[in-house]
Amino acid sequence: MKSTVAEIRRRFDGEVERFANLETGQVATVDARLSLELITGAAARLVPDARRLLDIGCGAGNYTLMMLEQLPALSCALLDLSAPMLERAAARVLQRTNRSAEVFQGDVRTVALPENHYDIILAGAVLHHLRDDADWAGVFGKLYRLLRPGGCLMIADLVAQDEAALTELVWQRYAAYLESHGGAEYRRRVLDYIAREDSPRSVTYQLELLKKVGFGSVEVLHKNLCFAAFGGVKARPAGGGR
Repeated sequence: MKSTVAEIRRRFDGEVERFANLETGQVATVDARLSLELITGAAARLVPDARRLLDIGCGAGNYTLMMLEQLPALSCALLDLSAPMLERAAARVLQRTNRSAEVFQGDVRTVALPENHYDIILAGAVLHHLRDDADWAGVFGKLYRLLRPGGCLMIADLVAQDEAALTELVWQRYAAYLESHGGAEYRRRVLDYIAREDSPRSVTYQLELLKKVGFGSVEVLHKNLCFAAFGGVKARPAGGGR
């Protein structure tokens, strides 16, 4: 049985300090900083006139802070299961911008959010918690509706492989990566919580779903082992207006 939403929330409630430090807190994510820089840099280039950002699964705010380095005038909305994570992320945004972020606590599947509203949506290490096909399709469709035309959804996440033989290869290499950073016990601990909490889908699956729900174009920015950075752009209507 996979972890429930409540169990996932409780784990993240206790890990604010770790996730507030990109350098040491996300060692288990291959190329964490590179992926963060790529999706925020891509969003800034795709929507240079963006005004509103939504960061889903915002954690302690690393993705939002990097996005603000690219586009300092953004109005920020933060969504996370964990109240302590949201508190830390909002405090960091306030410190950086001297402006308050809008805060939503809850599950992206159920939280009410304004449609046709955001110019950029970031989803960093969150969508792998979705479960079945209905979950994935529902959330991707919702994120599409939340975006304004011309807006983009950028994702950095744990991903699966489509071929079983490649799955074995990739996870063997990832296990070796973990052991090289923290030893056998660290490898076991990370792989155990992935097995318990996560249900990632492949990049191919997610790109096809992005197109199916309406995104006009999709891009892969980076992939290394079982982690990838990619996204999609919501097409503008004929004539180019919003």
